[in-house]
Amino acid sequence: MSGPAGRHGAADTVLLADVGNTRIKLAAVMEPAGPRSLPVIGRRQDLVSRDFRPANFAAWLETVATGPALVLVAAVHHAAAARLEAVIAELTATRRHPVRQQRITHAHLPIDVAVAEPQRVGIDRVAAAAAVTVLTQPGRSAIVVDCGTATTVDMVAADGRFLGGAILPGPELLARALAEGTSRLPEVAALDHDLPPAMPGRSTQQAIAAGIGWGMRGAVARLVAEAQAASGGHAELFLTGGSRGVVRDALPGAIEVPDLVLAGIGLAAARVGA
Repeated sequence: MSGPAGRHGAADTVLLADVGNTRIKLAAVMEPAGPRSLPVIGRRQDLVSRDFRPANFAAWLETVATGPALVLVAAVHHAAAARLEAVIAELTATRRHPVRQQRITHAHLPIDVAVAEPQRVGIDRVAAAAAVTVLTQPGRSAIVVDCGTATTVDMVAADGRFLGGAILPGPELLARALAEGTSRLPEVAALDHDLPPAMPGRSTQQAIAAGIGWGMRGAVARLVAEAQAASGGHAELFLTGGSRGVVRDALPGAIEVPDLVLAGIGLAAARVGA
């Protein structure tokens, strides 16, 4: 997708970077957002947040933007974001086609963050909530479940305000905490896609997988129930995040949007001159 003429006089390809605690999720905007639609994104690529290879980002950039580009960077892992921005700046200096970049803040997203300390709310939560305001039926509130390194259950009012929510560790973080915080418990992998083992777990690995898998389902289902009660019981439910498979079957009727955060970041394009 190319936007209007930028400062360099040519149309910019709009690129998105969601810099999380575990992964940097990259995408290109293929079609801009409409009045009641999210931007269409594609050409997805994931990098490791803590130790990504600049060459991998450069290779992806060459495949998605043959001309001028604008990269919208939204980050909860600020050290990784700073490294990515340094790589973008270096590529801009050596690349034939210019690449602009913009760090996305709450002010760039079309949503009011109605909490006590709005500046402390993760940009990923705000971006997902902004995206949901486009998807919900008029006059309906929403609940957003995002399962990643952390799992969040957030509420969006019927008038489009972000109201806050709950945060708990995601399945990988829980597994890592058990392994690192004890002397003998192993770290259990592959919790994102498999159903937890039936009770009782017949080995230590099975017991950990059962505890995390069934525990996550129970915790998220209870949090959603509490959010529904607080919203009057008619909120639309949305599910996103790389670990969403852990809780999918515990949230019947949830609308699954895999790249909700990236789509929300794409909504900022209209406010940064893309």
